[in-house]
Amino acid sequence: MEIISKISKGTKMDQIYIPKNRQGFNTGSYVIIKPIETQKKLEKPYFYNIQQIEPIKLEIINEIFSIINSISPENIIITGSFIESGFNFNDMDILIITNDKIKEKNIEKQIEDKIKIETHVITMDETLLREGLSTDPIWRMMISTCISKKRLIPFPKIRLNYKLLDIQLLKSKSLLDNFDYLNGNEKYKSIRNMVAILLFIKNKKINKRIVNEKIEELFKIGIEELKQNMLDKKSFIKKYKKIYNEIFNKIMKGIENATKQEKIN
Repeated sequence: MEIISKISKGTKMDQIYIPKNRQGFNTGSYVIIKPIETQKKLEKPYFYNIQQIEPIKLEIINEIFSIINSISPENIIITGSFIESGFNFNDMDILIITNDKIKEKNIEKQIEDKIKIETHVITMDETLLREGLSTDPIWRMMISTCISKKRLIPFPKIRLNYKLLDIQLLKSKSLLDNFDYLNGNEKYKSIRNMVAILLFIKNKKINKRIVNEKIEELFKIGIEELKQNMLDKKSFIKKYKKIYNEIFNKIMKGIENATKQEKIN
């Protein structure tokens, strides 16, 4: 016979009450007291612009949340290729929102030792996150499609920092310089980066699905075909240069206007 009861706080000694009407456990009997293992109910994570995810991935994410919870973060965000459909990913991108200083490499090692998946951990506070969401189209795109432990903060309004956008656009120039040496995935990332900047400058909503749809509209090619490097170089480069130069000119004009405004002030 087993009886489950709760430890109560007493004046001099803590105690356990059991009912008098019972079979066995006679007064004076010796018994063993041990804790009951209870399984904590998992909190359902928040999904943003994700239709579905494989059950095994969700188990991995819950395991990661459990590991990182030990440092009491404000939030944990999983983004990148891991949360895309299928298993074509190399690592996991994990963003930890916290005001504390944390050694990211230590967290990466803990996770990798337990789940055997390479991770890329970034830590920042909420102020820096809001700054990135307001000024950086790539951050805005990545965080718009994610799984988070807690509800995300409302996205701030877009604020155009043309000097930052100039640096970001430079990453897409490598496609023009190294077209013959880049594989399909590398070309896709350069195009996605450029199109995200284009939508950002136009103050449009950004997430991976919207950016992918815009890529298909502009270049008349499916995303999978693009990733498989099925591009006609001559027609593609012509279109790419045109869009790149349009964005570049808008950024340069923005920098020029901002410089003039600074002089006036």
